[in-house]
Amino acid sequence: MARVVKVFVTLRNHWKKSTVAACALSYGGHWLYGKHCDNLLRRDACLAAREFGRQQISPQEQLKKATVILNPAACRGKANNLFEKNAAPILHLAGMEVTLVKTDYEGQAKKLMELMEQTDMLIVAGGDGTLQEVITGLLRRADHESFSKTPIGFIPLGSHNSLSESLHILSDNQVKHITSATLSILQGETVPLDVLQIKGEKEQPVFALIGLRWGAFRDVASTIKKYWYLGPLKIKAAHWFSTLREWPQVHEASVSYIAPTLRPPDLPEQKPQRPNLMYRIARRLKNYWYPPIPESPKVEEPERWDERTLSTLELSIQTQNKNPVQTRIDDSLLVCVEPDSFTVGDFITVGEKKAADSTAFTRQSLKLEASACRLNLPEVTYSLICLKPIHFRDETNEPPCIHLGTYEKILEAMEMHFLMFAYILATCIFLQTPSFRRMHYIVS
Repeated sequence: MARVVKVFVTLRNHWKKSTVAACALSYGGHWLYGKHCDNLLRRDACLAAREFGRQQISPQEQLKKATVILNPAACRGKANNLFEKNAAPILHLAGMEVTLVKTDYEGQAKKLMELMEQTDMLIVAGGDGTLQEVITGLLRRADHESFSKTPIGFIPLGSHNSLSESLHILSDNQVKHITSATLSILQGETVPLDVLQIKGEKEQPVFALIGLRWGAFRDVASTIKKYWYLGPLKIKAAHWFSTLREWPQVHEASVSYIAPTLRPPDLPEQKPQRPNLMYRIARRLKNYWYPPIPESPKVEEPERWDERTLSTLELSIQTQNKNPVQTRIDDSLLVCVEPDSFTVGDFITVGEKKAADSTAFTRQSLKLEASACRLNLPEVTYSLICLKPIHFRDETNEPPCIHLGTYEKILEAMEMHFLMFAYILATCIFLQTPSFRRMHYIVS
């Protein structure tokens, strides 16, 4: 009993060291417990994959071939390690012949898809960018109609996995998310998805599965990483500093669109049966003695395009892949136009929601459904980059760019001065606290 009392007395006398040690032990224990849970998830997934590998096949049947397109640079360079730990063992235990192809630079996946041979299954291991490159390269092939029938699996390894939220159950555990996505590929669960074709006048078409965004929120999203040192406040800081550069950030554009068209029924392809010999002979004799009268060509009705002039903070065009299981009778895409009447506070609040979910929109936004859409965007010159509409891009006749580097440097200097002022103010407040003055007196 005396020894227990002595321990409590020691902990009380050295309460600062005891507090630090308790925090370190708690953090270390939580980290070890998380690693143990991850290993259990991997073990369960491997046991489930082993059942697929134990299934018997006939001697004439060949092993399924799977080609994996892996982007090692995804998830800040962690994608290769994540794939080798969580996905590769599952694919090998399932008895599949896996061919791993790693990309070395941005845009290489498009070129690889143009040269890739026929395979039983195509697996994309990366983020949204890798998936977009693979789909674009696939649909640019001359034989894309036959090659597009190949099932495509997606293993979410990137920092942004927007499509994975629609295909798999969301999980805060990254290991569980990856293993469940890999197991769903082995189970053969497929779902048809819409593809958005973005076509210019002189460029090759680009394809996307989620959509595209143009406006203020998209511009700010690309600068959030610059404020990493602000921690959880970096998103709000990025939107607030953008309002200092320009406000209101209104964009003018005109949109032409066609109403949604009926979706053709998804019926299995059936080859018509060949008629018997006597019927074919009689049909040929009839066509010889009584040649068919050529029908007059049908006059197609011109497409009716509706046009709107918009003033918005952001314009986004999205596919209907957010809920792919939903039964729809129309082929349509969703055009979302955010209003231009946001205050600075609303801009920061909505921007924080869009940073978490790029497909989110507000109640005040204008929503249009269309089967095809044309964007006529104004030519904008900002800094040293010329932003032009994709339908009117001309590489041989670039417009003059206005150099605004001095203005940008002034804004960056203002941001640094503001942060330095906040740091100095916090330091002064800390120096005036009684505990710091008492500590300074004891040391002196």
